[in-house]
Amino acid sequence: MVRCLRFCATIAPGSDVGFFAKDAAMMQLADGIRRHGFKKWYERELLRGHAHLVVLIFCCLGLMMALEGATRFRSTADQLFDLMAVVVCTGAGLWALRRYMGLLLRAESIANQADCPRCKAYGRLELAASTSPASAAQTSEAPDQQVAVRCRACGHEWPIYL
Repeated sequence: MVRCLRFCATIAPGSDVGFFAKDAAMMQLADGIRRHGFKKWYERELLRGHAHLVVLIFCCLGLMMALEGATRFRSTADQLFDLMAVVVCTGAGLWALRRYMGLLLRAESIANQADCPRCKAYGRLELAASTSPASAAQTSEAPDQQVAVRCRACGHEWPIYL
């Protein structure tokens, strides 16, 4: 369901579905920090992103092979098959590139906010007790979703915006 909401949010970014996709992303972040801690969550996000990069590389290789096969004069069926392979590899490659960039940009954006403002400890955070989708504090100036976190070293609380 989360994937469906994310896909729908990309189709109609101005719709309410985008809100639900950000809410799902907030829950994924909160659940990942709760289960594994911030550093493991960040590592897993980077691995997920780089897995999409591997898919992109394979799509580029498939695209080059299909283009090479399409240049040879063979039967019409073989040329149609090569054309179909070009379209599939191009579509899958663009999807993988988009996912790679999206996952890495999101992970880096969140990682840049993981420094404690008080003691400057990086990544030593846990979820604050008030973190839940219903209780996420939102002001009229900052309508973005946020997750409240607390530093393990000094106990200072601050929001991480998605």
